[in-house]
Amino acid sequence: MESNNTAKAIFFDVDDTLYDHLQPLRSALQEVLGLPERFDYSLAYHRFRYYSDWLSAQEDLSAVPEPDAVERMRSRRFELTMEEFGIALQPGQAQELQSKYLSRQFEIIPFQGAYELIRRLQAEGHTVGLITNGEGQHQRRKLEALDVFGLVDGQLIFISGEVGYAKPDGRLFEHVNKQTGTIADHCYYIGDSWRNDVAGAVDAGWNIIWFNHREASPESDHQPHFTAQHYEEISEILTFERVFS
Repeated sequence: MESNNTAKAIFFDVDDTLYDHLQPLRSALQEVLGLPERFDYSLAYHRFRYYSDWLSAQEDLSAVPEPDAVERMRSRRFELTMEEFGIALQPGQAQELQSKYLSRQFEIIPFQGAYELIRRLQAEGHTVGLITNGEGQHQRRKLEALDVFGLVDGQLIFISGEVGYAKPDGRLFEHVNKQTGTIADHCYYIGDSWRNDVAGAVDAGWNIIWFNHREASPESDHQPHFTAQHYEEISEILTFERVFS
């Protein structure tokens, strides 16, 4: 794209930012382990995401990781998460949980207000795109399930497995700037993960709106520029007469 150093751009994370990522996990835990409705699925999801990110760092998983290493991480994150709730998984259950979790990831709908905000930003003339970690084909199946390709220009969708860099690696954000002709301090990123989204965007010089709808705690000294728990708040933050004054 042609460079435009005055361009304003807003990019969204996908998992647990565009849609509720808890639902596939809840379904898997209920089907495989028979957990009751009173179980704290929200806390389990938070710990599950924490171990996903932590194990990925421990395994040094890149944007295009070794399949065996990914499978180890996927099983181990279930084991560690359930250990925190006093549940020891039986042999094979971690793999079964992963299989059920994966199968439910394409039965998803966007958060209320998400697409309305994207359309509004586009109508105002702003660049709007997505940045997401994951294997290319897998993430594209999610985006198809969410009907994203009818909403966001495909050239503005960046998937780590296709780019070669994964959040929080600043090179992914630099790649997005280069491809879209934008500059870091004019870019806003909206995401839920502290490690990947907040730390990644801050270190890359981007403005970050931490979508903390799970009421998670910060994991480092990074300072998000804004914090929101609902899309109404994100919409208010992205009132450009104020934000971009």
